[in-house]
Amino acid sequence: MSKHLLLPLVAALAAAPAAQAAPELETVVEGLKTPWALAFLPDGQFLVTERDGTMRTAKAGGKPSAPIQGVPAVDAVGQGGLLDVQLDSDFARNRTIYFCFAEPSADKKTNGTALARARLSEDLKRLTDVKVIFSQQPKMDSKLHFGCRIAEAPDGKLFLSMGERYKGMQSAQTLDNHLGKIVRVGKDGSVPADNPFANTPGALPEIWSYGHRNSQGLIIDAQGRLWEHEHGPQGGDELNLIAPKLNYGWPVITYGENYGGGKIGEGIAAKAGMEQPVVKWVPSIAPSGLVRLKSARYGAAWQGNFFIGSLKFGYLERVKLDADNRPVEQEKLFPDTGRMRDVREGPDGLLYLVLETAGRIVRVKPAP
Repeated sequence: MSKHLLLPLVAALAAAPAAQAAPELETVVEGLKTPWALAFLPDGQFLVTERDGTMRTAKAGGKPSAPIQGVPAVDAVGQGGLLDVQLDSDFARNRTIYFCFAEPSADKKTNGTALARARLSEDLKRLTDVKVIFSQQPKMDSKLHFGCRIAEAPDGKLFLSMGERYKGMQSAQTLDNHLGKIVRVGKDGSVPADNPFANTPGALPEIWSYGHRNSQGLIIDAQGRLWEHEHGPQGGDELNLIAPKLNYGWPVITYGENYGGGKIGEGIAAKAGMEQPVVKWVPSIAPSGLVRLKSARYGAAWQGNFFIGSLKFGYLERVKLDADNRPVEQEKLFPDTGRMRDVREGPDGLLYLVLETAGRIVRVKPAP
């Protein structure tokens, strides 16, 4: 090739933009045992639950604290244990936290998802004024599908997601129980008068929505809307926009099938009067943890996107919706990182991931 032909090629290569750097993961806490959820304390520390029933604090770059005293007995069997934790919106003043867990019955033969309120001491060493403000009914002899995510609405009401305990899947369609439901209660456990079934004969008044399977993601977005994701069976994981009184279909309709094959319910994916998911996953990714990113720390392309951990495949799923809530982008980030149990947006606007089997909290660093 002549020198004259080479010159335009060299100029073009020089003008071409360099490959864009990608965000990276950095470990901020390690040495945890089966961590399940985290919350951000005002002093910059993390408040972390471990499934075996332990709650700890940790500083970035430091070791986890000794167990916080005062956590009630939990039934750490199967998928149960000490699960989600949230700070009260006025935590800086009242020191109140909320946590949910697998609550054993008095005879320890059954269990169910429960929501508790407590005060965290100034020295971060103990819980006081611990009170269970909601208990799922009925309790069941099951080790599966506790759900157990908490979200506080702008009006101060609390939402709690609960699985149908696997054995109780048919009960997800009836309103005389809390199995496969999202409930809404006051901070003292009281039933808000405007709950959709508060005056419905035969219905439990705490119920907000029903027909759910096993939800391990629940958030209020910047517009005050409630979003939930749930595990399908073999296929059919769902991201749902939740509205009061609506039926989300399980187990009548699903995009999944029985483990090993075979139809579930009516063997259909849609039915009048039952809601369709905004996003569905076939095969299942086993979603856990949910964020709709508010900050612009990663640039405009990620702002407003959903980020969801995959337990099954060990990656972070990014989902972008259009103005009509239709998925327009889905991306798998950080493949083979490990079971992602929780995903949170920190006060610094960065994403934090809880890696269950690795016992670590990692932070997503923006590209330089």
